[in-house]
Amino acid sequence: QVQLVESGGGLVQAGGSLRLSCAASGRTSSTYVMGWFRQAPGREREFVSARNWRGGTTNYADSVKGRFTISRDSAKNTVYLQMISLKPEDTAVYYCAADTSRLWGTSRIPVDYDYWGQGTQVTVSS
Repeated sequence: QVQLVESGGGLVQAGGSLRLSCAASGRTSSTYVMGWFRQAPGREREFVSARNWRGGTTNYADSVKGRFTISRDSAKNTVYLQMISLKPEDTAVYYCAADTSRLWGTSRIPVDYDYWGQGTQVTVSS
């Protein structure tokens, strides 16, 4: 199993920045794909970014490309989502997720991820 705990959310003005963290524990050594998703009220959970650290594949949703960056600190077993130039439409609960069965590439589909964090709220005011 993999346990994921997100942190770093908050209230920020449009144009501001936040860095989300996702601390992973458990069976992390064989987990190559980590992703970030978000869910706004009344909307479905949507893909934000994912990276496969085995092959280096990184994907971003078009809506965040150029503004968000996924990274990790292997020593801390922590994955980050750096967000800049935030917009009100970025407001959502952000979830970290692990796909423990994928060896290559990444997925944009939530059901392909088998472990999820509890989520952290990001609110961007206009």
